[in-house]
Amino acid sequence: MKDYIEKRVVENARFIIEHNATVRDCAKCRGNSKSTVHKDVSERIWEVDRKIAGEVRKVLNKNKAERHIRGGLATKKKKSLAKLARHCNRGT
Repeated sequence: MKDYIEKRVVENARFIIEHNATVRDCAKCRGNSKSTVHKDVSERIWEVDRKIAGEVRKVLNKNKAERHIRGGLATKKKKSLAKLARHCNRGT
């Protein structure tokens, strides 16, 4: 594996560990695609650093277990904003 790829893999994994971030959060903040980050932290990291790989796997498993909660919160927020927009458009 090329050096710049190994560096990116470790940086993405550390970002996820340090910030308890999701793959999407990491991709957005670090300027990579979601697919690249996912491949980095789920496959390539095992070739680079097995210790970090275990740590990032714990965070990814936690995120996976909580995703139904985040999805519900996102829907709640979306509906709340839509209600506010309807209210504002009435002119009251």
